[in-house]
Amino acid sequence: MSYRKLGRTSSQRKALLRDLTTNLLVNGRIVTTEARAKEVRKTADKMITLGKHGDLASRRKAAAFVRNVVADVKEDGDNIKVQTALQKLFDELAPHYAERNGGYTRILKTVQRRGDAAQMVVLELVD
Repeated sequence: MSYRKLGRTSSQRKALLRDLTTNLLVNGRIVTTEARAKEVRKTADKMITLGKHGDLASRRKAAAFVRNVVADVKEDGDNIKVQTALQKLFDELAPHYAERNGGYTRILKTVQRRGDAAQMVVLELVD
């Protein structure tokens, strides 16, 4: 299995990928380096595929990876609904990509970072 180490230990790398994947699912787009984006793309596609399956086992696998953060707060009169990243994945993103067979993200190159000239990219969900 090949993957990028991103100059970090395995626990730091796992935490970085979890955070970036969760941010991508919540916000729809993130700005990061090209190497990180290519790694996050793999995990984000896997999470959306789990969301498309929709069964309990898939929900538990996704819950083990995605951070428990607030994705959206909706007010309906006196009722306040708080939506987590996992709920957004299964309730909004999975039905949106139901007809798509993979390729849920796109990478757009931007300028190089000033400090170390690393290639910066925008990683976003398509459609």
